[in-house]
Amino acid sequence: MSLDGFPPFISAQLHYLINHFPDKIKVEQVLSGGKTYTGGLDRFTLLIPYCLDYIKWDIIYNAEFPLAPPDIIFGTEDEDFHPLHMTGRVGEGDLKFRNILSDWNYKDPTRLLALIQELRDRYMAYQKKRVGEVDDDRLTFEISTICSREGIEMQISSGAEKPEEVKFAVPLMDMNINKMVHGCPWRHPQKIYLQVIYPVGKKYASTPSAPRLKLMSTTELRALFTIEDVKLPSWLDGMCMAEYLPHLEESLQKQVLEAVSLIDIRRHFIEALAPLLGRPLEADPVFCRKATFLASSGSFVFLVHFHISTLFPKQQPALMLQSSQHISPQGIPKKSPLLAEYPWSPRWEASQMAERIFDFLADESLNFKRFCNESQPQH
Repeated sequence: MSLDGFPPFISAQLHYLINHFPDKIKVEQVLSGGKTYTGGLDRFTLLIPYCLDYIKWDIIYNAEFPLAPPDIIFGTEDEDFHPLHMTGRVGEGDLKFRNILSDWNYKDPTRLLALIQELRDRYMAYQKKRVGEVDDDRLTFEISTICSREGIEMQISSGAEKPEEVKFAVPLMDMNINKMVHGCPWRHPQKIYLQVIYPVGKKYASTPSAPRLKLMSTTELRALFTIEDVKLPSWLDGMCMAEYLPHLEESLQKQVLEAVSLIDIRRHFIEALAPLLGRPLEADPVFCRKATFLASSGSFVFLVHFHISTLFPKQQPALMLQSSQHISPQGIPKKSPLLAEYPWSPRWEASQMAERIFDFLADESLNFKRFCNESQPQH
């Protein structure tokens, strides 16, 4: 996002926060609070990742008095969250937190990051305490079986029109996926989570129902691996998370390793197209998901865009043709719809796949040329 309009000290702190926070943080509702002060923007809303969702905190600086730390307003659903009064005694964490505020140095760009990280840690402890106080034997047991796992986040939620429930965000697999991808462009660590949601308080049920389960991941991971294609193992009667997670992680680890190996399969396919279509004009060098070639049929010159799925070669590439000689009245080059109905077998060698696509393009280019000529405005 653009940080234009903020005073330099706020801009520096916000820039450092966005670039160094462990997860992707968002900034919304940017405003100026002063009626007479014209020094720029000084308040905004942070969307901070927590438990596979976002918590919204309003950050309010006073640009006229930069020596003071910002005020922070937490969400209405967290009115009982008082980070300065979470323990009865002053411990090392309390001293650290109070020092961040009392020794606030507005010239230090790292201060906002330190403040938000400390508050988020305290918010996590606050939610864990709330969940631990829920009068539900099943939840108490579940927490006792997974408390040794690192990185688990939990949250209790309720509303006027929905029953109380507890959400868990469980990070899966101790794998550094970023290091597994050569030339990885990801700035943040890529992770896969299991979201587990338990209803609270149904003590009358003789056999507790299975929790709601959903796999989730960081968005950039989709370039390599699509979790929507993963089938979750069944949750058996009487099962707990400590029993369920190892089987899921073992299956996921195999699928992620396979997804990494498929990068080279896609690269080999793109290379197999070159003897027939020439060197690609553009190609995705990291994940090998896209490539564009320049082709011709007689005097008709066109581009062929290849869109290659993470399920390749089980799923054939989708092709799109784009004319280099025909444009719409709006100045947009004429394009075909995505083409994915052509002879294909995932068992073919890459060279045979390329040859079949080349043969298909020889015929399809005539249809595309006719489409472009017929839709061209007559003068």
